[in-house]
Amino acid sequence: MSARIDPEVVDALRSGTPVVAMESTITSSLGLPSPANEQALARNLAAVRAEGAVPAVTAILDGEVRVGIPAREHQRLLGDAQKVAARDIGPSITRGTRFGATTVSASLAIASSVGISTFATGGIGGVHLGAAETSDVSADLDALARYRLVTVCAGAKAFLDLPRTLEDLETRSVPVIGFGSDDFPMFTARSSGLPVPHRLDHQDEVADAFRSHVEFVSGGMLVCVPVPEGHAIAADRMLEVRDAALLEASEAGVNAGAVTPFVLAAIAEATGGASVRANLALAENNARVAALIAGALAEPRG
Repeated sequence: MSARIDPEVVDALRSGTPVVAMESTITSSLGLPSPANEQALARNLAAVRAEGAVPAVTAILDGEVRVGIPAREHQRLLGDAQKVAARDIGPSITRGTRFGATTVSASLAIASSVGISTFATGGIGGVHLGAAETSDVSADLDALARYRLVTVCAGAKAFLDLPRTLEDLETRSVPVIGFGSDDFPMFTARSSGLPVPHRLDHQDEVADAFRSHVEFVSGGMLVCVPVPEGHAIAADRMLEVRDAALLEASEAGVNAGAVTPFVLAAIAEATGGASVRANLALAENNARVAALIAGALAEPRG
C-alpha cells in the first residue's frame, strides 16, 4: 500500500516547489494540551507557507498513510491518538488505526518514501538517561541516520542523556549543524552547554552541505535551531524541573514510550505553562527555518 498524498503536495513535488514534512504527534493527545495543540498546527502551517513552501503533515488515518492533511480534516489531528514510530507503521495499517500520530522516526520514513527532503519537528528523541542498563535509545536516531532528509529541530529533549545522544549521532555519521549557533540546544532552553560539531549561518550553506553529504554518505542531516530568545527557559531551571519530573515518572512506574508525554506534561505544570509557550515558539521557528532550507534545496546548485 502506498501513501495517500494530498494533491497540493503532489503538485509541489512534481513542479519542484519546496515541501516541508511535519509530524503529527505535537498536535495530538500525545503532544501539546488543548488549545495549544491547535495553535501549534495553525502557526506551523502558516510559517511554512510564509516562506513559499508547502506543508506536508504526516499521519495514519483509518489505516492509511497520509502525507499532507487538508484543512477539512485538521480536527482529526487534534484528538486521541496512538503513537506511531517507524516500527509501528505496518501494524497500524493492518489494524486500520483511526489516528496514528507519527513520531520523528515514522515521519522521516514516510517523507523519504515520497521524495520529500526536509522535515521540521520540535525536539528529537535520543539516548535516555540510564540507557547503559535499559538500552532505551530512541528510534529517531536510527531514522536520522537512515533517511536522506534535513531534519530541523530545537535539539533534543532535556530529559535525555545529551552527551551520549551527540556521541550516538557521531557514531551513525549524522552531521549535527548549529543554525546560527555554536551550542547544541536543549529543546526549550537555548543551550545544553554542549558545542555542536559544525555551525552554519544561512540556509544556502545548509543546502550545499546536505548535497555534499548525501553525495558521499548515506543518511540525513540534523539542523539545530535554538528556541527564540524571548521564549526560552533558563537551562538550570529546565534541569531542575526535569529531574523532578523524571523522579515522578519513576515513582509512578512510567516507562518506555510513555515517559516522554508524562515528563513533558509534568514539566508544563511545574513551569506554569512556560514550557508549552516555548514549545509553540520553537516549533513555529523550526517550521520557518525548514521552509527556508527546503527553498534553498529546490534551487539549482552553484
